[in-house]
Amino acid sequence: MALTAGEPAGIGPDLCLAAAAGARDYPLVCLADRDALAARAVLLGARCRLVDWSPGADAVRDAGALSVLHLPLAVPCVPGRPDTANARQVLAIIGRAAEGCARGEFAAMVTAPVQKSVINDAGIAFTGHTEYIAALLHAGTPVMMLVAGSLRVALVTTHLPLHAVSAAITPEALRHALAVLDRDLRRWWGLPAPRIAVCGLNPHAGEGGHLGDEEQRVIVPAIAAARAAGIAATGPFPADTLFVPRHLEHCDAVLAMYHDQGLPVLKHAGFGAAVNITLGLPIIRTSVDHGTALDLAGTGRAEAGSLLAALQLATRLAAGARGAHA
Repeated sequence: MALTAGEPAGIGPDLCLAAAAGARDYPLVCLADRDALAARAVLLGARCRLVDWSPGADAVRDAGALSVLHLPLAVPCVPGRPDTANARQVLAIIGRAAEGCARGEFAAMVTAPVQKSVINDAGIAFTGHTEYIAALLHAGTPVMMLVAGSLRVALVTTHLPLHAVSAAITPEALRHALAVLDRDLRRWWGLPAPRIAVCGLNPHAGEGGHLGDEEQRVIVPAIAAARAAGIAATGPFPADTLFVPRHLEHCDAVLAMYHDQGLPVLKHAGFGAAVNITLGLPIIRTSVDHGTALDLAGTGRAEAGSLLAALQLATRLAAGARGAHA
């Protein structure tokens, strides 16, 4: 399993050290600057034995030990103070993990959070892990899904300004999102016929066209096309009433139209234990449900629950994938 340390000035290194604190039943390799990890361990008072790792070597599983693939920073790291000089190293770590997964070196990759603004300020176009990894692997358009317990919420659009969302809700985008969601729920979760509830875009799902016509013009036809292709999609449903237990019990996943339509509900339900997973990739990639928390870096107050949940989910999905190919 590959674990990327994310933004070195954020809580990513803290989370990686927390992941190393307990014994593991899976091999874990942290991709990071070894010296930055060691310095953060001293700051946190964490006793962690960092073991250099190279391809082909066994990764340690002992509590209090962590195998590290050393990828040096351009400049030393100061907790809470990101430096654009390190932006390319952050991306290089992601790329190394993704490529390692693609060639079977790692069973899955789990990512600590990055600071998008710092990468953009370094002059690098970057909208997020999801899109970046998909481009690296030539995987086409990915689908972001977050999981909290039994609640799964996928997104048609991801990191877009709100004014751009309507234009991005196209028949092609919807059909693609539904197809990827259906396929990966079957592939990774073993659901034989995933039930997908689709949100409308507008309040009250458009109120019959009086509050917007995207439902009638785009969403309803896309759902019909998906159903004709054998996908158990229903909707569109008003987002303000879909996320209640009596509706959710009849679906395996919700497809929301945009980031802040579905994710606030999911994070309220499981913040600190929710997991972000990228669908539509040839590899397994999970991540935390939160940002870099620069103000918490090096303080010992960062919560590692989401990262630990991401590691557990990646392990379970990887085991299922091995079993399917056995």
